[in-house]
Amino acid sequence: MAGELLRVDVGDLTFDVRADGPEDGRPVVLLHGFPETSASWAAVTPRLAEAGLRTYAVDQLGYSPGARPQEVEAYALTNLAQVTADLMTAMEVPVADVVGHDWGANVAWALAAWHPDRVRSLTAVSVPHPTAFTAAYRSDPEQKERSAYIRLFWQAGKAEEVLLADDARRLRRMYGDAVDPEAIDEYVAVLSSPGALTAALNWYRAMSSATPVEDVTVPTTYVWSDADMAIGRIAAEGCAAYVTGDYRFVELAGISHWVPEQAPDRLATAILDRVAST
Repeated sequence: MAGELLRVDVGDLTFDVRADGPEDGRPVVLLHGFPETSASWAAVTPRLAEAGLRTYAVDQLGYSPGARPQEVEAYALTNLAQVTADLMTAMEVPVADVVGHDWGANVAWALAAWHPDRVRSLTAVSVPHPTAFTAAYRSDPEQKERSAYIRLFWQAGKAEEVLLADDARRLRRMYGDAVDPEAIDEYVAVLSSPGALTAALNWYRAMSSATPVEDVTVPTTYVWSDADMAIGRIAAEGCAAYVTGDYRFVELAGISHWVPEQAPDRLATAILDRVAST
């Protein structure tokens, strides 16, 4: 049955997962970013399902109401990758084509680096390999400027207050005009529930370069859009240096950071091309 909402237990955590496509289709795991939910893939999954793929769009740790630990350390990248691997096991998906956008891309990179046996192919959207991002942040003044918003997100309490004030005006502004207003309302409703925005911001508060992410050996496509406000060209073009497997760089002209919503057909084509290559 297509369009199912699954509830999947991983230890004492319960994840909400939107499944689509034929049950015996080749599995694709879709990992959303901040500040969104699995609904961000709504315009992409029909194309993948039509191609015979079985998609699993996850409401990630902190976004699923039943998987919202309070401690910041739970959102360290090492744990996010492990939890995703455990979630795949719980869904009886031993290996999948993995697609991630924004923070979901970070998790996908880490999963491919640390659990390569679980990742048949990787399509990372917007955010490059973590080491490429860190290198650009340290050496490229433009990237440092683009990432300045993170300093606010690190401020527990203050960030939540600023983003949710005045009917979440600043949170809503982050999406620009690339995301449908109804979708924005849905994201804001999820993140306005008690503890949800703190959990989502804990992904930033747990950031650390103490555990470097190794080079990725699986076949990889990196999709970047040249109107992305968060990731500049130096970080994007630096990504290739950290992939030893087959690598493709897909650049989308005139598209913002919100690629799954703004360019779903072009993104679906990039995903399908990568899936077909393995």
